[in-house]
Amino acid sequence: MEHLVGMFGPDMDNDLYHDDDNVMEELSNLPPEEEEGNIEYKLKLVNPSEFRMEHLVTQMKWRLEEGHGEAIYEIGVEDSGFLAGLSDTELEASLSTLHRMADRLGASLEILREKVTDDDQQGQKKRALEVLVRKVPDDQQFIDLKLAVLGNVDVGKSTLLGVLTQGELDNGRGRARLNLFRHLHEIQSGRTSSISYEIMGFDDSGNVVNYSACRTVEEICEKSSKLITLIDLAGHHKYLKTTVFGLTGNCPDFAMLVVSANTGIAGTTREHLGYALALDVPVFVVVNKVDMCRPLMLEKTLTQLEQILKSPGVKRIPIRILNSDDAITAASSLELQNITPIFTVSCVTGHNLDLLKQFLNILPPVTPHSEREKRAQDMTQFQIDELFSVPDVGTVVGGLIQRGSIRQGDRLWLGPADDGSYREVKVRTVHRNRLPCRLIQAGQAACVALIDVGREEVRKGMVLLSPESPLYCCKVFEADVYVLFHNKCITVGFQTTVHIGTVCQTAVITHIDRPHIKTNEKARVTFTFKFKPEHIRVGSRLLFRDGRSKGMGEVIKIKPFEDVIR
Repeated sequence: MEHLVGMFGPDMDNDLYHDDDNVMEELSNLPPEEEEGNIEYKLKLVNPSEFRMEHLVTQMKWRLEEGHGEAIYEIGVEDSGFLAGLSDTELEASLSTLHRMADRLGASLEILREKVTDDDQQGQKKRALEVLVRKVPDDQQFIDLKLAVLGNVDVGKSTLLGVLTQGELDNGRGRARLNLFRHLHEIQSGRTSSISYEIMGFDDSGNVVNYSACRTVEEICEKSSKLITLIDLAGHHKYLKTTVFGLTGNCPDFAMLVVSANTGIAGTTREHLGYALALDVPVFVVVNKVDMCRPLMLEKTLTQLEQILKSPGVKRIPIRILNSDDAITAASSLELQNITPIFTVSCVTGHNLDLLKQFLNILPPVTPHSEREKRAQDMTQFQIDELFSVPDVGTVVGGLIQRGSIRQGDRLWLGPADDGSYREVKVRTVHRNRLPCRLIQAGQAACVALIDVGREEVRKGMVLLSPESPLYCCKVFEADVYVLFHNKCITVGFQTTVHIGTVCQTAVITHIDRPHIKTNEKARVTFTFKFKPEHIRVGSRLLFRDGRSKGMGEVIKIKPFEDVIR
C-alpha cells in the first residue's frame, strides 16, 4: 500500500526512480518462454507428424484457455526468446501448420507483425512472425473486457468514447459525445454526471464491428469475437462519489486515464489515477486534444505525466506509443513489465486513433483462467448497482455477478433489507448487453428481472444469493487500513464514506489498535455502518474518503448482524 503515498496529497513527489530511455528496445528482446500464460514460442512448424500435430493442437487449446480465448504465437523464436527467424519457405510452411491447428479448434488467426532478422549464410533475410490466435470460449458469446475511463472534467472522455464507438471524428464542438449522455443537463453542460456504458466490438481480423452496417447492439454482439465495455465515469470533483462507485462496483479489467494536452495534469487526474492503483487496476494513459496545442506544450504535458508515473508514489515505466510495434508490445506487456503506455490522440483529426484501436484489440484479459473457473463454480452472488422499473416486466436490477451463475427461473435470496432480513425471489428473465440470454456467469455484467418484487424493496448495495449461500450480513466489521492522505490524525469517532463493491455508506470508526492514524500509517480499525447492515465478505477491498482524506484497506473480520432473517 505504501507505493500510493503522495497520490492524494497536495504535493506530488516527482523524483525519478528509473531511467527508461531504452525501455521499448529492451521489450523487443523477448524474455524466455514461460510454462503458464497465453504466449507460445515456436522456432518452426514444418510438416509435423500426426502424433506431433495432436500435441500441438492440445498445446494451443491450453494456451487459449490461459488467455480466456486469446493466445500469442511467436514463430521463428527459440524458447530462450532469441529471434532466430525463418526462411520464406519455412515461414510459409509453419504458418500453414498454424492454420491447420487453429482450424481444428475453430479458432482464427491474425498476423500482428513481422520482424526481419539477420541474413543467413546464403545472404537471405530471415523473418519472425507474431500471430494472434482467437477462439471464443464455448460457454461465451464473445471475449469480454471492461474498461473504465477516468480523467478530469473537460478532457474529452465522452468525446473520445463517441469517436471510438461510432467511427466518426468529432467536429471540435462535442458532437461525437451526444449519444453517450443520459440526462438533459449533461447535454447542456457537456459534462458527465452519471455512469454510462458503451460497447466496442472487434471481429476475428481485428476490425471494429461498430463501423460497418452493424449499428444496433444486437448486431454488434452477434458479429463480435471480442467485446469491450467502455465505462464512462464522471470527471468533476462533485461527482467523485459516482466515479468511485463505478470503479469499485464494476470491477474493470483496465482503466484508461484521459489527460488534456493543453491543460496537463489538473483537477482530479491524480486522484483518479490513485484510486485505480489502489484497486490494482492496470492503467494506460491517453493524452487527448493534441490538435489544440503547440508541440512545446504537448511535450511539457508528456514530461509532467512521465514524472508522475515514475515517481515513488506510482513506480510505473511510461512508454510513449509512436507506432504499431509499440502498441502491440505494450498490449502484451502491460501487466508483465509494469509499464504504462501513453497515447497521444486527437478526436478531430484522428491522430493515432488507429494505434489505440489496435492496442484495445490485442489487450488480454487479466483474471487467471483458474480463478475465473473457480468463481463460476462457486455459489451465486450478484451485486446490485442499478435499479429500473420496466412496464409489463416489473423491477429489474443491474449489476455484476461476482460468483456462480444465474438462469431464468432460478430462485435466489435478495437482501439484506434494513432490518437485516433476506427474502426469496424468482428470476423472470436475464439480459446481458441489452439482449436476453439463458445464462450469466461470474465476471459478467447483466440485468435481472425479478417476479413480484417492488421497486421500494430493493436498493443499491443489495445482493442476490444462492439459497444455500452463507449470509455475510453485518453492521460492524474489522479492516486493515492504510491512510493515503489526512490533514491531521484519524481517531475513534471519525466518520467517513466507505466503498466496498457496490456498498456505499457512511461508517464510524469505533476502535483503532493504536491511539491515532496519520498519513502513510497502517492500523487495524473497526468500522460501524451508521444506517443499515450490508452484505460484506472477508477479503473484500475497501476505499474510504471524507473530503480530502483518503484511505484503502481490506476486510479482515465481520461481526454477524444479530437479527439476520432468511
